[in-house]
Amino acid sequence: MARVKKAVVTAAGMGTRHFPATHTVQKEMMPLVDRDGTTKPTIQIILEEARESGIEEFCVVISPSTENQFRNHFRGLSEAHAPYFKGKNWALAEAEKLKDLGERITYVVQEKQEGYGHAVYCARDFVGDDPFLLLLGDHVFVSGTKKPCSRQVIDVYEGQETPVSGVQATSEHLLHLFGTLTGKRISSDPNVYDVSEIREKPTLEYAEEHLRTPGLRRGEYLCFFGVHVFPPALFDLIRHHIEHDIRERGEIQLTNALDMLRAQGRYVATEIDGARYDMGVPFGYIQTQLALAINSPARRQVLASLPNLLTLSDLEGLR
Repeated sequence: MARVKKAVVTAAGMGTRHFPATHTVQKEMMPLVDRDGTTKPTIQIILEEARESGIEEFCVVISPSTENQFRNHFRGLSEAHAPYFKGKNWALAEAEKLKDLGERITYVVQEKQEGYGHAVYCARDFVGDDPFLLLLGDHVFVSGTKKPCSRQVIDVYEGQETPVSGVQATSEHLLHLFGTLTGKRISSDPNVYDVSEIREKPTLEYAEEHLRTPGLRRGEYLCFFGVHVFPPALFDLIRHHIEHDIRERGEIQLTNALDMLRAQGRYVATEIDGARYDMGVPFGYIQTQLALAINSPARRQVLASLPNLLTLSDLEGLR
C-alpha cells in the first residue's frame, strides 16, 4: 500500500463572514498566534501540522486572483526585507521554514465557486494515482496527544487499508454545521467505526431516526472532524456528480460522493483525540486564537488576564 505523502487543502472560499477583513486578505491568510508563540497565517499552521504528520507535497486549491498572496508569503524573506532581520536568528529560521513549505506547494485555481466537492476535484491531476490527506484551509486542529490529528487519521488508513475520515462526537444542536455519519465500532484506542451511512448537515429528526451510533451519549452524533485520507478513486465519484449536475443547495457536495464511496466498499471513521476550530466564522476565529493561546508559552499570562477583560457590567450581565 502506498504511503500517504500528498495533501490537498481547500482555500478557495470567499470568506464573506469575515468581511471587511477579507476584502483585502484571503480568509486562510488571516493571522493567528500559534502554539509556539509565532504569528502565522492560518494556512501555515495547517500545513505545518500536516508536514509534522509526514506529508511531503501539498496542493492548495485557491480562488482566482489570490495566488500572489500565498506565493508572496511562502517564498520567505526577499532581499529587500532581509536587512531588517539582521541578527534575528529566530526570524531567519522561520523564513527558511517558509521557503521549504513554499517549494512543496502546488497551487490549483477553482475558477468558479461550485462547492466543496468541486474544489476537491480541482486537485485530481496533482493527486494522480496516490492516496491523499484532505484538509480544510480554515480548520485548525489542536491534538490531545503528542501525535498530530492528521497523523492519527493517516495511521488508521495505513492500518485498515481503506478510506478513512476523522470524526468527533458532536452535540445535536450543531448538526446543521457538519456532515454526519454512523456505523458499527470495530476497534477501540482509537475508536474506529465501519461507516454505514453519511448525511450532509442532517436535520435533528433525520439524525434521531437514522444516524444514532451505539456507544455515544444521547444527543451526540459522529460528525466530520475535517481530516480525511482517500484513494484517488474518489475523483471518479465526484466527476459523476459534476457530469450529471447532482447538487445540494446549488453546489457539488463532497458528502454525496463519500456516501457512494462507502457503498462501493469499506469506509471507516476514527474518533480524533483533539479538537477542531473553525476560524472561518468570527466567533470561531476567537475560539481558535484562544485555544492556541492557552496551549502556547503565553498560557499563564493569557489565563491571568481573562478576569481583567470582564468589566463590572459584564459580570452583572452574567448573573
